[in-house]
Formats: sequence, structure tokens, C-alpha cells
Amino acid sequence: MIITDSGFWVALVNPNDTHHQSVIQTLTKITEPLITTYPVLTEVCHLLLKRRGRKSMLSFMESYQQNAFSIFQIEPHHKQKLFILMQQYIDLPMDFADASLVLLAEHLGHGRILSTDQRDFNTYRWKQTKPFENLLFL
Repeated sequence: MIITDSGFWVALVNPNDTHHQSVIQTLTKITEPLITTYPVLTEVCHLLLKRRGRKSMLSFMESYQQNAFSIFQIEPHHKQKLFILMQQYIDLPMDFADASLVLLAEHLGHGRILSTDQRDFNTYRWKQTKPFENLLFL
């Protein structure tokens, strides 16, 4: 499974996004299923509604409804880890959505991600030392 960040989904839905074409090209090469988290889902809905309107947000939610990607379940026992991650990267700062993706990488045992956020995902480490591999910029 390949981890997906908010910027990837926004660029996919928005033809005016700087990364739209590279997202489309990368997605055509991907054969593995995609996975994200509910904080990312929430962030994408907010960004699409604000930037592109209701139709774009509903289009994204339709892809969710049609199982275009899976959702990792954040459990109550993850609270401490999420807080520790956000505290560790407070200088960036790390938001809840990004912390949830680091948690997801640790759960999956890999950091293969699709994200337009090069700065943060070049800085974050899963399992403290392991870098993300951003497939969008290979």
C-alpha cells in the first residue's frame, strides 16, 4: 500500500494545481492500493471546498465512497505517539494529518508516500530514523 497525503489528493482533483500533471503521471504508474488517514480526508475536504468548491469536494468523497483508497484507523492507544511526533517536529510545525501519516508508515513498515510537501516529508522520520520515499519526486 502507498501512503497518500493531502497535497496529492488536492493536486489530483485540481487541474490548476502546480503538481497536477506529475500526480496524474505518477498515478498511472502505480499498481499498489492507496491508503490515507481520516485527518488527511478531513484536510482534503476542507481544502477542496475552500479552493475549488462543493463539486470538487464531492468528487473526492465519491472516490472515497467507491473505495479508491483505504483508510487507516487511528486508535485510542495512538494518542501518545501522535502527541510525541507533533512535539518532536513542532518547529516545522507538524500538524495532526502529517503525524497520522508518520504513524501509518510505522504501522505499514515503510515510508513510500505520495505527497507534494517535499520539505516536511524530507524531514520527518518514521521509527525515529527511517526517511520517507516520496514517489512523486523520484
